[in-house]
Amino acid sequence: MKSEKDGRLYKGFTSDLEKRLLQHNAGITTSTKGYRPWNIVYSEKFKTRIEAREREKFLKTGQGRDYLKKIITAA
Repeated sequence: MKSEKDGRLYKGFTSDLEKRLLQHNAGITTSTKGYRPWNIVYSEKFKTRIEAREREKFLKTGQGRDYLKKIITAA
């Protein structure tokens, strides 16, 4: 997700993307509350929670952040 307020990116995983976006924009999530509103700019689907968690960990690394920037700016 990307903050409309300051352009920061948030990386996470969920089984219900639309519900999670609503929670972030409603201010339920403390860590993202101050940067609302949020928009989904990129998503991936995985078969297992373990795969999703591993991908989230990667996307939070420097290499993962660089990958996301390339994908998002190309869109």
